[in-house]
Amino acid sequence: MPDIVLVHGAWHGSWCWKRVRNILAAGGHQVYTPTLTGLADRRHLLSRDVGLKTHVADVANLIEFEDLRDVVLVGHSYGGAVVTCVADQLSDRISSLIYLDAVVPEDGKSVFDYVPDGGARARGQAAIDGDGWMVSPYPASVYDLLSDADVALVDRLSTMHPMAAFEQAAPLSGAHKKIGDIGYVRGVRHIGFYDQFVVRARSDGWWVEEFDCGHEIMLDRPTELASLLVRRVEAAGLPLVSSSPPLGI
Repeated sequence: MPDIVLVHGAWHGSWCWKRVRNILAAGGHQVYTPTLTGLADRRHLLSRDVGLKTHVADVANLIEFEDLRDVVLVGHSYGGAVVTCVADQLSDRISSLIYLDAVVPEDGKSVFDYVPDGGARARGQAAIDGDGWMVSPYPASVYDLLSDADVALVDRLSTMHPMAAFEQAAPLSGAHKKIGDIGYVRGVRHIGFYDQFVVRARSDGWWVEEFDCGHEIMLDRPTELASLLVRRVEAAGLPLVSSSPPLGI
């Protein structure tokens, strides 16, 4: 049975996957939703030393110590940088690599290299209320969520994010590009800088799907997203759990 690993984006945590995780678990799937170091329920571990390398180690260590194989690896937003590096390191364990409105870094480039202002706004905000090294959350209203209740949820649960995670470059060998199933999911109601990655995804021959929702795809469209993940498992030719009840979606 394939294992599904869902990696959240900046300022978020495992909590944002709860709806998708519950749907997949009800269908008999093994789902992991690690909270990255220094965020959400692990915010007590936030320090100047936490960065992209730390977050890559969080997920890579999970996969290795749980001995996960045939992994469907999913990254949302900033989490795209994390899963790209993890997939590059552990490509033999990854069956599907999926980006949700996510950054897709190239070798030697950081998240800030793709942001229109080069990270100026984040650095300015960190100087005001983050001791120069922490970035405060964006207001959830910028994510174009479909539900006002979810706007309030995201505002309530978002926590500070380490600047180093945006500044550290992704060291990539290119091994991740050899994974057989790679795709990009775009929340088309959110106007952001993610379209550049859709263009690259199409150019590289990845599959692309568009959801009628905002940036927080896992909150706006949990049932549809869970269904897509199951389809990718099937497309990769991986066995499903024959004894599990149908997903019902």
